[in-house]
Amino acid sequence: MTQSVVVQVGQCGNQIGCCFWDLALREHAAVNQKGIYDEAISSFFRNVDTRVAGDGGSISRGKICSLKARAVLIDMEEGVVNEILQGPLRDVFDSKQLITDISGSGNNWAVGHKVFGRLYQEQILEKLRKSAEHCDCLQCFFVIHSMGGGTGSGLGTFLLKVLEDEFPEVYRFVTSVYPSSEDDVITSPYNSILAMKELNEHADCVLPIDNQSLFDIISKIDLVVNSRKLDTTVKPKSLVTSSVGALKKQHKKPFDAMNNIVANLLLNLTSSARFEGSLNMDLNEISMNLVPFPQLHYLVSSLTPLYTLADVNIPPRRLDQMFSDAFSKDYQLIRADPKHNLYLACALMVRGNVQISDLRRNIERLKPSLKFVSWNQEGWKTSLCSVPPVGHSHSLLALANNTCVKPTFMELKGRFMRLYKKKAHLHHYLQVEGMEESCFTEAVSSLSALIQEYNQLEATESVPVPDLPRLSVA
Repeated sequence: MTQSVVVQVGQCGNQIGCCFWDLALREHAAVNQKGIYDEAISSFFRNVDTRVAGDGGSISRGKICSLKARAVLIDMEEGVVNEILQGPLRDVFDSKQLITDISGSGNNWAVGHKVFGRLYQEQILEKLRKSAEHCDCLQCFFVIHSMGGGTGSGLGTFLLKVLEDEFPEVYRFVTSVYPSSEDDVITSPYNSILAMKELNEHADCVLPIDNQSLFDIISKIDLVVNSRKLDTTVKPKSLVTSSVGALKKQHKKPFDAMNNIVANLLLNLTSSARFEGSLNMDLNEISMNLVPFPQLHYLVSSLTPLYTLADVNIPPRRLDQMFSDAFSKDYQLIRADPKHNLYLACALMVRGNVQISDLRRNIERLKPSLKFVSWNQEGWKTSLCSVPPVGHSHSLLALANNTCVKPTFMELKGRFMRLYKKKAHLHHYLQVEGMEESCFTEAVSSLSALIQEYNQLEATESVPVPDLPRLSVA
């Protein structure tokens, strides 16, 4: 078994991370009822004897003493991290693995990247090394951050370069939350474009998540719950209910439920690394099979069933319906329609009591309606993990390397250009030491080159695949 370290950066990254650890603990508690520290738990948690002075003695087997998350928490404001340390998960995090400041990055990528990056580089490196030392076989760093704020975008992408230099052999998976067009941070287009250049250069795989998509999904769940269709009942203590059990209708943006969806994505993504299965998929296999060209490492994700994520009791979907849902645009965690765009490769990660024959049957059924590039018509990677999510018989996570991410990048570039043409808010960035206007032009060129790569791929779509000459036997 391998281990992974989660690095949570900024407000959004820490809130999603906190949600992930909560769900991971619940899942392992449901599966591991004897309380034995096994390989499944060791992939994301250390077993520590808190009675031992100093760092606490690590226990590699036997009874669970005290679980500590393999996590590094970074934020340049104290608020969210303090909230976590006062919440129910406070004992799960090692207080030596936190880095906070009090001033925040002021929604400025340059402050997060250039100022705090330089200031905290040694501290960050020390915490990362410490996390790595506690692993027998470190395979992956999961970085969770948002693109719109200052700390998430600036320090989050600074960290990627640090990871690449210090741990070149360890995979860097990044979950990036992209701002919607109604974002409340005016400078988010600048932050996102500057961060995109770093993601292009230093990440192995990026899972872009769109705030607007998450909001739309939660709105649909609310509709189903409110209309009482399908005999739905909201589970007690659910994330869509408040403490009094009434639905949270007042909340314009129900961030808890939105974060819960992203946390579930990470939970399903890592299920093969944590549990047994007849056809497990390692994290390095995702990068190997889904990223044919180094720059095109943006994977569109879809989860099904989705309603479970909001703790709503809805009759389980039929297995075949679940596969159909994974390719429908309503289930994507980014506003995109992969079915009407070009696939480079696709991975299906199934959990629960599902047979390989079910997987193959559904791939054959869906294949005719999906467009794959001519040179990779068989571009499917599949995985079966025998442990289903808590309370469900099966689930499916689909990861697609698909040209449907291009409109998101084009929209981002358009929003950036509207501000940049007027040089609006630019002075806030340029007064930061080490920040020059060339940083902006290089970042937008990097994004344009990425968009161009997707354009070139789409241009090959109409080129017919030549029939290979067959051997003629006399």
